[in-house]
Amino acid sequence: MSPVPTTPLSPALSPAVAEALKGLGLTTLAKLVPMVLETARQEQWSYETLLQQAVGAELAGRAERAYARRIRAAHLPAAKSLESFDFAFQPALSSRLIQELGTLGFVQTATNIVLLGPPGVGKTHLALALTSRALEAGYSARFTTLRQLADELETTSWRQQRRRYLTPRLLMIDEVGYLRLTTSQAHQLFDLVTARYEQAPIILTSNRSFAEWGTLLGDEVLATALLDRLLHHAEVITINGQSYRMKDRRLEPAPVGKEAPPD
Repeated sequence: MSPVPTTPLSPALSPAVAEALKGLGLTTLAKLVPMVLETARQEQWSYETLLQQAVGAELAGRAERAYARRIRAAHLPAAKSLESFDFAFQPALSSRLIQELGTLGFVQTATNIVLLGPPGVGKTHLALALTSRALEAGYSARFTTLRQLADELETTSWRQQRRRYLTPRLLMIDEVGYLRLTTSQAHQLFDLVTARYEQAPIILTSNRSFAEWGTLLGDEVLATALLDRLLHHAEVITINGQSYRMKDRRLEPAPVGKEAPPD
């Protein structure tokens, strides 16, 4: 059975039929049905095959539009993939563990993922790649940095805005550790983590050890309570490798007239 062609081979539908299809919400089929019918004529499809192709075309179009909506709602700053991550540059990192996480079992079990390490080692890349996998699989997701989240925590409409961080199946919070939170921000972050606890997972990246979170939140007791919920069901991955950004700098040729720095 030949696939439906992607270029028109027959006259367009009559306006009445096209409007009827759109009225039923069959927007993709309204565009493709002339091609489907022409292919059916050429290939001498049965009625059942014609129906399967028509329904399949509409479902594929709906899936594509739904994915585009999930991507827009996620607000990812960049497109990253597990395939493009250089595990050879971070040999201490278990590629097997990361690939296992890529099967998205952690989403189903509401298991948090915490990526720790100094700047530039690939924490954000991995977090974005896993978030992208979830979006491709049909899950909703939301990206934010702690600074962006902190700014929203201070607004008077936080009660309405918090829904945007509770509704997505997966929440990614990047760059935890670059900003010290105010007392109110720290308590609202605690409320957010508590609301998602055992319900929906969080992927979090941080350049701070857990021992420093008391300073970050300005409250040792609150930090302990937050970490208790965050880490109860969590996969903690520490990356103690070299910076990818510095790798690129080291590969640059030394300026003319100057000796390259010693290794």
